[in-house]
Amino acid sequence: MIQGTKSEKLSGKRIVLCVCGSIAAVECIKLARELMRHGAEVFSVMSDAAQKIIHPYALEFASGNPVVTELTGKVEHVDLVGDYPGKADLVLVCPATANTISKIASGIDDTPVTSVVSTGISHVPILIVPAMHASMYENPIIKKNIHFLEEEGITFLHPKMEEGKAKLPDIIDIVYAVMKELYEKDLAGKTVLVTAGGTIEEIDDVRFIANKSSGKMGMYIAEEFDLRGASVTLVLGRTSEKPMVDTVVRAGSFGKMYEAVMERASSDIIVLAAAASDFSVVKRKGKITSNNGVTLELIPNKKIIADIGKKSDGFIVGFKAEHSLEQDVLITCAHRKLTEYGIDMMVANDVGKPDRGFHVDTNEVFIVDKDKNVEHVPLSSKRYVAERIVDAIRKRI
Repeated sequence: MIQGTKSEKLSGKRIVLCVCGSIAAVECIKLARELMRHGAEVFSVMSDAAQKIIHPYALEFASGNPVVTELTGKVEHVDLVGDYPGKADLVLVCPATANTISKIASGIDDTPVTSVVSTGISHVPILIVPAMHASMYENPIIKKNIHFLEEEGITFLHPKMEEGKAKLPDIIDIVYAVMKELYEKDLAGKTVLVTAGGTIEEIDDVRFIANKSSGKMGMYIAEEFDLRGASVTLVLGRTSEKPMVDTVVRAGSFGKMYEAVMERASSDIIVLAAAASDFSVVKRKGKITSNNGVTLELIPNKKIIADIGKKSDGFIVGFKAEHSLEQDVLITCAHRKLTEYGIDMMVANDVGKPDRGFHVDTNEVFIVDKDKNVEHVPLSSKRYVAERIVDAIRKRI
C-alpha cells in the first residue's frame, strides 16, 4: 500500500485525473502513484485518443480504481464532479492536448474528459497541464483559449519547452501544483523570507570551504508557507536540491546572504534556516600550490540573526544546531540565544544524533518561544517537521 508513504498533504482528497491523447499520457501512471504517495485517492478518466497510447488497465492498476472510458447510464461524470457532498476535490487534466483545451474553452463536451470538466467547472477546481508540439502550443488561438480559461478561474501549469516540444513538467512539479491548488490558504497576505542551504567562503580562485548543510529543511519550510498562500522569498545558499517556490534569490557566500536578508527586513515572517558561514577566509589570488601545507586565516562573520533582530519588526525564527547535548541543555541554550538576539522563536536540534541534521531526510527538533514554551517534534520526515514549525509560527501570529 503506497497511500501516504511520502506525506499526508493530500490525505482525504479525491482527484479526478483526466488523460488526453498526448504521448505524455505514458507519464500518468507515475503521476497517479505519486499523488497517492501523498495521500490522495485518484480516479482516472480517459479520452478515446488516450486509450490508444496507454491501456485503461494500466491506470486502473496505478490508481486502484476503475477507469472511466465512456459515459454510460451510471452518469460517471456527474458521479465524480456533480455539485453534491462527496464530489471530487480537484479535476486534473494531464496531459491536456490543444484539441481538449479548445473544446473546454468553447464549452464542448463530446469526450469523457470534456464532459467531466464541463460538469465540474462551476464548483470544482480545475488544473490543466498542457503537452503538445511547440508549434501547436505557440498557436495564437491556443494561447487565446488558455488565457480565456485562466480568466475564468482555471489554473494552468505551463509546460517546459524542450526539443521543439511543450513537454509535461516533472512529476514533482505537477504534484506540487496539485497541493498548492488544494491547500488551505491560512497565511494568505503574509510576506515571508526564508533562508536555506550553506554558504561557501573562497580560499583562492579555485577552492573554497563550506559546511554540510543540504538546505532541505529551509526549502521545505519555504514550500509550506508557499502552499499556505504566503508570498515567499527563498534566499538560497549552496545546495543541489531543487526549490519549488517561485521567488528564489541565490546567495552562495555569507556576504550575499547577509545583504539579501537585510534588504528584506520588512517581511512579516523571517525564518533563518540557512547554515551561513561563521567565518570568512582571507582569500589568496590565483591557486595556492599544493606542494606545501597552508594556514588559513579565518575572520568571524557578523551574525545575520542578531542584526536582523535589531532591524526587523517581523516575526523572526532562528535555528540552533548543537552537537551531543542533553535535551534540557539544548532547550536552555536555544532560549538563551533567542533572548540574546531579540527574536521570537528558536528551533533547536542536535546534529550529533543519528538521522538528524545534515544530508538526511529526517529531523528531531524542539521549538522554543519567548515564554519558554517548548514543542517537541520527534524524529520525523523533514517535510512533516516543516509543517509543525509553520503551524507553531501560525499559532503565534
